[in-house]
Amino acid sequence: MNGRVIGYVIWFLLGLLFTVRGIYCMSAKKEIPFGFWANADTAPVSDVKAYNRALGKLFVAAGLSFMALGLPLLGGQNSPGIVFSVIGSLLWCIVIMAVYTVGIEGKYRKK
Repeated sequence: MNGRVIGYVIWFLLGLLFTVRGIYCMSAKKEIPFGFWANADTAPVSDVKAYNRALGKLFVAAGLSFMALGLPLLGGQNSPGIVFSVIGSLLWCIVIMAVYTVGIEGKYRKK
């Protein structure tokens, strides 16, 4: 196995972790809202089940898109396509945070 395949496998496994977390959030029977931010308490939500389902969908979409962003890693060490992975993953983070903050938390937060 050469380095580019190993790099993509690691990238893919990180995306798979997001996807598995999303599936777990969607199918959980707990009545506790799952958190998005690390080391922060989750804001009180009005509908826990719908909130967890929406958060799970966000994590699944994030994981699949993260896996797709890593595909240029298979092009080799000096591939110009790696720029898409780097810039795309930065934009990916910003979009995910915006969707959570504006869309999910804004919709399900207790008023």
